[in-house]
Amino acid sequence: MGPVNWLAVFLAAALAIAVGLVWHGPMFRTGRQLFPGNSKRTANYGVVGLVMLLASIMLGHNFARLGEATLAAKPWLYFMQSGGIAIFFVIPAVWLTHLRQSTEPLKRVVDCAFWLIAYLAMGLVFWALA
Repeated sequence: MGPVNWLAVFLAAALAIAVGLVWHGPMFRTGRQLFPGNSKRTANYGVVGLVMLLASIMLGHNFARLGEATLAAKPWLYFMQSGGIAIFFVIPAVWLTHLRQSTEPLKRVVDCAFWLIAYLAMGLVFWALA
């Protein structure tokens, strides 16, 4: 196992948060801000940051396990791994949560697409900083 690229971990989490701010703000105006405004605004920033940081740490560990030589020979693995985790783990969980809440299908698709784009953006950071 190679070393975890901690710079990429923190930058990937920051980029995922930035994608969320744009996605739920000016891009789709979902009516649900990434950081809902209320009296506990700082706590919301912390929760979102923690979730994205945990996802990024998990990806960083995953890429360290694959190793630099493998990733240099097969750079598509950055996107295959990050997108695969989103498609096969995160998106089904988000979809089922929306289904239980009887959310309309278009909102489900927009929210699930956000997670795919956020994970692919994190993979992009790891690839760029390899």
